[in-house]
Amino acid sequence: MKIGIAVGDVRGAATLTEVVHQVRVAADSGIDSAWSAQALGWDALTTLAVAGAQVPAIALGAAVVPTPQRHPLVLASQALTAQAASGGRLTLGVGAGIAAMIQGMFGLSADRPAARMREYLTVLSALLRGETVNHRGETLTAVGAVDAPGTLPPILLLAALGPAMLRVAGELADGTVTWMTGPRTLADHIVPSVNRAAAAAGRPAPRVIAGLVVCVTGNEAEVRGRIAQQFALAGQVPEYRAVLDREGAAGPGDVVVVSDEDGVAGHLRRIADTGVTDFLACPFGTPAEQDRTVAVLADLAKSTSAGAA
Repeated sequence: MKIGIAVGDVRGAATLTEVVHQVRVAADSGIDSAWSAQALGWDALTTLAVAGAQVPAIALGAAVVPTPQRHPLVLASQALTAQAASGGRLTLGVGAGIAAMIQGMFGLSADRPAARMREYLTVLSALLRGETVNHRGETLTAVGAVDAPGTLPPILLLAALGPAMLRVAGELADGTVTWMTGPRTLADHIVPSVNRAAAAAGRPAPRVIAGLVVCVTGNEAEVRGRIAQQFALAGQVPEYRAVLDREGAAGPGDVVVVSDEDGVAGHLRRIADTGVTDFLACPFGTPAEQDRTVAVLADLAKSTSAGAA
């Protein structure tokens, strides 16, 4: 299991220069990948393009960019630009977004998310390959192409938690990304579902990226309380409530990775045993807490790489 790290908004307010520094620290520490989420601050793909142009070697990923606000012709152009700027190191993660935000903030429809995503990914994949599309479907019209000479399509992942979306991920994407999903649900639901869908579609074994908040600390109860407060919304919206219920978790504070160095290492071993291919860690807390967490994750990434070799 490879170990990646979240950068940017999800770790707290930061300037763009500071976000690029987070990517550089991850690269210098031997962490496998750096991931930017599309939230309400910096644009994820632009951030990765800037970071990719300045920081060599480390793999870069968007986890994730909601699709309802971005027509596939627009998203394909943005993704291929970031892919070119980073020298072909981009993994593009997309998702349907949180329905309450899609409807409340943007006034867009959020019904039938799996059906909409199936149509969207069919078009997006073709555009990323440089093909011309002439699609006039039930939920989407897209006519045209994106010209990005010399740029290969990025790896394409789909954020998926429910059975229908996991089928779409296995059939039409290169894998899936989860968030706030514990090891029991990963092992019993996420990994077998997406693997089964990919196999049925004749596709290669998918990547499964498991994203969780992480903090290395000697004060576990206090940190869990802060996390539970900061990420309380995740325990209320239906999209995350469903996987928390599968896990038997009351809220986000029950599925995060919070412990001392040995406890965090043990938790990551349990996650690796679920069959996920990548762990996406979101360091939490004060700058000192995040620095301690990043250092432990870097050591674990190095030991994982050494074991694989």
